Amino acid sequence: MTTLDEAIRLVNQAGDAELFGSDDPHRGYLRLAAVLHPDRVAPAAKAVATDAFITLTNRWRARGTVAFGRYRVGAVAHSGDLANLYALGRGMFLKQPRRPVNNDLMDREAHALSRIAAAGDPRYLPYVPRLVETFRHRDPGTGEERRVNVLGSVPQLRSVADLIRMRPDGLDPRDAAWIWRRLLVALGLAHRAGVVHGAVLPEHILVETADHGVVLVDWCYAVVDRLDHVPAVVPGYADWYPPEVHKRQPPGPETDIAMAARSMTALMGGYAPAALLAFAKGCALASPRHRPDDAWRLLAELDDLLERLYGARKFRPLHL
Repeated sequence: MTTLDEAIRLVNQAGDAELFGSDDPHRGYLRLAAVLHPDRVAPAAKAVATDAFITLTNRWRARGTVAFGRYRVGAVAHSGDLANLYALGRGMFLKQPRRPVNNDLMDREAHALSRIAAAGDPRYLPYVPRLVETFRHRDPGTGEERRVNVLGSVPQLRSVADLIRMRPDGLDPRDAAWIWRRLLVALGLAHRAGVVHGAVLPEHILVETADHGVVLVDWCYAVVDRLDHVPAVVPGYADWYPPEVHKRQPPGPETDIAMAARSMTALMGGYAPAALLAFAKGCALASPRHRPDDAWRLLAELDDLLERLYGARKFRPLHL
């Protein structure tokens, strides 16, 4: 049986494997916690036991986690195109590129989100992630330095790609309509700040089905003020991009609008009525000059079309 002195020594000097044991770490933690608990020791030892108990608890909570600056993270919550996301709780995520060569794309995201937050209408900022902070982190094992972005958003989101997989025949256009409308709001917010997303794809359009929320994520491919070309295409989606991206020409709002229309027609699948398909086709014409380039104006046109098709707008619960 472990004595109080032995437990204090283990907490202060032993590594995790010795401290908790390798066969049943949780049982090892409970055994030490019982020895060190302030309510179970003599009054003379209460202060030192309390300190050791707190240290033990903190070490158990941190077990199996990795430190990124002041943040500690556990397992990867989501693996994206080029980065891993770790859940921090309270709707916050830590995003780190898997390869240091993609640090510049993380810089793009931080710059784009900062620009939108500074110039965007506060009413619509929840349609994009909030940049909590960005910093460089050096891996103590390899010495590789990566750009880390800490992002805030609403929890319990699923991607349009998930919806397409769940409903391979298509989603009722009346359900897809509110996603399309809110996606255009996100684009209108960004475009007025001079930011083009550059990768409006099903994987990057996240929805909250109960309250009809939409968040457009992954701004790593963003272009500001038409000063550059989209730096890369997402694997598996090459044919979803309009011609100007493959020609490495500067994208504009019409680039995002075309990709949004492609994503929404894919979401509706075989249920899309001819009028909505024609509307989407007009958004995705080959020539950028012939496409709509104002998301807010396009939203008004979409609303007019939806009213002609389905009547006055009303809330429709989306059951999956």
